[in-house]
Amino acid sequence: MHLVTKLTVFATVALAASITGAANAADAFPEKPITLVVPFSAGGATDMISRMVAEEISDSLDTPVIVENKPGAGGNIGARYVAQAKPDGYTIVMGTLGTQVTNELIFDEVPYDARKDFTPISLVAFSPNVMLVSKDYPVKNVKELIDTAKNSDVPLQFASTSLGSSPHLSGELFNMLTGVSMEHIPYSGGGEAQAAIVGGHVNILYDNLPSASSQMKAGTVHPLAVTSTVRSPLFPDIPTMEEAGVPGYEVNAWFGLLAPSGTPDEVVNKIQTAVADGLKKEAVQNKVESLGAIVVGSTPKEFSEVIDADAKKWKEVVQKADIHIE
Repeated sequence: MHLVTKLTVFATVALAASITGAANAADAFPEKPITLVVPFSAGGATDMISRMVAEEISDSLDTPVIVENKPGAGGNIGARYVAQAKPDGYTIVMGTLGTQVTNELIFDEVPYDARKDFTPISLVAFSPNVMLVSKDYPVKNVKELIDTAKNSDVPLQFASTSLGSSPHLSGELFNMLTGVSMEHIPYSGGGEAQAAIVGGHVNILYDNLPSASSQMKAGTVHPLAVTSTVRSPLFPDIPTMEEAGVPGYEVNAWFGLLAPSGTPDEVVNKIQTAVADGLKKEAVQNKVESLGAIVVGSTPKEFSEVIDADAKKWKEVVQKADIHIE
């Protein structure tokens, strides 16, 4: 047999063996524990939702799912770890709006490509932010706030939990859609921001709904609107921003599972099915909603479309507001 022909045959056999081996591995998945990376500290909303999802995947696929917290750099450290992991389905991440969309728009350097280095599995849930005013601030609804901002001799100020966070972006989108020019005051976390508004140091605050819920229940702050297009099951009396008079407004801090790019479709689909089955359970839905979040569940394609739409939307807002972190 001619040498070239022999090489072609060997290459064909090797490729076929490789494809067969990959298919067999996907069919057998999972054969060992899965690691679900949370790119934030334990105890937060991302961590708590991740642990619920991990339990459901574990039960459905009959294998341990280990939750591993890798916080730092706005989620970039944990996301990078998964981006660089072997694409076999055994290392996945609970991504967020920050790790998969806005970090690349805001930070000078992000150690991964949020679109090319990941394969979406499923959007799990989303959590709205909430616009709050201090208890004694003489504004009781969004329309009054807009009128006050437009007629004030000095610019109003709004606070958020941090520079570049979804609460910060919530305020900038409000500015853009209403034509007001409120100045941003960033704090270093929800605790400091809440202390500032309760103490009267700021009058307007955007915060994540689960984080702000205790102050809202205590009556130390007054909520004007949630940033989602649907009302929160925890606080059904609070209008959405659209209902309050800002058409086209929507901000959701979402949570979704992703795998490294190149993970076999069969593996992705197995994990997605396990997640979907878990999210259908009433007990799981109640747990997620108790955190102020709303269960979604999606196909990989639907989740990818959400990421693409948010990337386009927030690029415009970030550029117009000139948000930048070195």
